[in-house]
Amino acid sequence: MTISAPPSYQQLPPPIAPPPPPGAPRPRRGGFAAAVIAGALVVGGGAGLGGAALWSVLDGPDGGAGSNGSGTTSAPLQVANTADDTDGPSPQGSVEEVARTVLPSVVALDVTAGGTGGSGSGVVLTEDGLILTNDHVVTLGGAADAATAEVTVSFSDGTTTTAEVVGTDPLTDTALVQAQDVSGLTPITIGRSSDLDVGEQVVAVGSPYGLDATVTSGIVSALDRPVEVARDENGDTTAYPAIQTDAAINHGNSGGPLVNMDGQLVGINASIRTADGSDESAGSIGIGFAIPIDEVTPIIEQLRAGETPTHARLGIQVGTSEDGAGAVVREIESGSAAADAGLRAGDVITRIDDHVIADSGSLVATIRSYRPEDQVTVTYLRGTDEQTTRLSLGSDAS
Repeated sequence: MTISAPPSYQQLPPPIAPPPPPGAPRPRRGGFAAAVIAGALVVGGGAGLGGAALWSVLDGPDGGAGSNGSGTTSAPLQVANTADDTDGPSPQGSVEEVARTVLPSVVALDVTAGGTGGSGSGVVLTEDGLILTNDHVVTLGGAADAATAEVTVSFSDGTTTTAEVVGTDPLTDTALVQAQDVSGLTPITIGRSSDLDVGEQVVAVGSPYGLDATVTSGIVSALDRPVEVARDENGDTTAYPAIQTDAAINHGNSGGPLVNMDGQLVGINASIRTADGSDESAGSIGIGFAIPIDEVTPIIEQLRAGETPTHARLGIQVGTSEDGAGAVVREIESGSAAADAGLRAGDVITRIDDHVIADSGSLVATIRSYRPEDQVTVTYLRGTDEQTTRLSLGSDAS
């Protein structure tokens, strides 16, 4: 299905920096990258910006201790009381407990291809090293072919290994990589994104800007948010009905997990919204998006089996209606699911099952959440008459 309206979210080509020369050490903090190679997405929590983060250290003007860095000696800290109790056990269901459970299952990924490089995050699915991440992480935001990518995996215990790309699916921004020569890893527990509620607390984990094992928390601020981040030369759209969260998600979080308070994987952090006019270095403004795990589980299984992923299709070209209330059918493919159901050019689709269709982007994202041969009810306007039809979705399988 193609759309004629411009995308509401756009995955721009990331700034790519060359990888370090052979033999050059890459700074590490506890096993993950401290300085991250370039590859940031404007609308996407993808690869981080080149160079290390900057922060101030309180030491002497020439590196000595006892000064605040401006040449002024700092006053000694006056302590009135100290706590008697040391660190206790993590409360069940707390962010601390979730982090303790999830961190061993989260990895950092460094990717190079054709002299360029980038980085992102991933999540361990199996004990022998099958890792889930985003397509735009292993393709450097579309700047490289995943087949030529050289991937290095950094684990939470500080060890590293190489990995091979098992397969990618650009339309759902999903990829699998296989870490080499590993065993006994800690797989994440898969949850159900369909069980999420608006206002529910969630935790995001990853390597924003190369800062290893970063944990942020927030709530689910919206569900089924249509997010479109890219479109290829054929008009095929990377879009999904996203989990929106206010947990801080930044460049480098892409591919990392969004988990519920049971530590179960409910989404893959994939994109961010930046303020209008902001540049590519913009960070979190409290509006981040994750791909629901329910939507990509079938894609993961197809990639794992070495199959080409398939996606549901209506077989139409659409645009946004003039009044902004629905997706207007522009063209219908002969023999498609839409044609067989009696839809016509000029019909305005307003609902798929219980999902309200506000524009062409939301239609694409909604259809992407279904599988081929799923039965759906399409509500549409033909002139001023509201009608419904029941149809079986087609497939893009060749």
